[in-house]
Amino acid sequence: MHPWNSTVGSASLKLMLKLLRRLFQRRILIEDSMKSKVASLFTALMALPPPDPQFVLRGTSAAVHTLHFSCGGPEPDAPLLFSGSENGFIHVWNLKTHRVDTALDGHGRKSVCFVETMGGKDWLLSQGRDQRICLWDLAEGRTSVTDSVFTEHVGFCRCSLLQVAQGRWLMAMAARSLEEVQILELPSKTSVCTLKPEVGAKLGMPMCLKLWQLSCGSQPVLLAGYEDGSVVLWNVSTGKALSRLTCHQEPVMSLDFDSEKAKGISGSSEKVLSIWSLNEQQNLQVYKTHELVNAGISDITIRPDKKILATAGWDHRIRIFGWKKLKPLAVLDYHTATVHCVSFSDHSSPPDRLLAAGSKDQRISVWSIYAQT
Repeated sequence: MHPWNSTVGSASLKLMLKLLRRLFQRRILIEDSMKSKVASLFTALMALPPPDPQFVLRGTSAAVHTLHFSCGGPEPDAPLLFSGSENGFIHVWNLKTHRVDTALDGHGRKSVCFVETMGGKDWLLSQGRDQRICLWDLAEGRTSVTDSVFTEHVGFCRCSLLQVAQGRWLMAMAARSLEEVQILELPSKTSVCTLKPEVGAKLGMPMCLKLWQLSCGSQPVLLAGYEDGSVVLWNVSTGKALSRLTCHQEPVMSLDFDSEKAKGISGSSEKVLSIWSLNEQQNLQVYKTHELVNAGISDITIRPDKKILATAGWDHRIRIFGWKKLKPLAVLDYHTATVHCVSFSDHSSPPDRLLAAGSKDQRISVWSIYAQT
């Protein structure tokens, strides 16, 4: 007789089945317990408040509309942050002391919407609502406007600056005629071209501009966002439009472009971020869209290492996304009014790099998020 048919064999089989049932039940309990612990940990992490700013700069006495870092100088030069305010002042902030080193007043107390250094922190370009773009000499403690350009444009469009050679820049700015963009060479102020849409295009006013080139010496091109929600790619050398893409139903408020990935992003007053790409035929095409919780984007900037980007929201919040897949990473909730601008620093050492945001609440929040992204 086979041993499993015996009484002893039958009893052993029953015992083994009983033990297996208990082990299986225990495994389920362990798995449920682990799932519960993971869920609790996830809930706890989600419940954590957003980080606080590393520090806050106060003292502009007006809404902050534009920011620009200059942190790449050799020691002992202090890293600087330039801010432009609604009251017409440009403040030069020392990031070691967190205080204003210099306050510049050159735009007739009209709002400053753009600031950027040219080849180091001794030369600064600023744009104001007084329809002037000013070149400042800041070397050796000087605070004088050495040259200026009268734009004759009454809109909100910020100019765009691109260094194309040593001591030579191109500047794109909205022109007097509502739909046109003018390209100048600096410092000579020579007109390179005027970009005019085709008759009947009905793009409206240019709202944001981005000059770029694939590499030093390559052909410069301009991306322009318009009032009708379109983004247009222009050949600066020929003055011709290469491609046009309707990205938004509302005016394009801000855009940025990653020339390495041939991919850009734009925002408007809508609840949507539009991501678009540029193919080898230089045609713009929609890559994907991302729906936001709240409507309204004032500014977008991609970090120089192309890993993350930041948006400035009408809902008072700064949002951080992964640039590769546009994965939401953080919501920085500090300001009490619209965030007008965001800017990443140009520190040479990644752990030192910062993010700054300027707001209608007259404050500049400065964040250290590199260790977390």
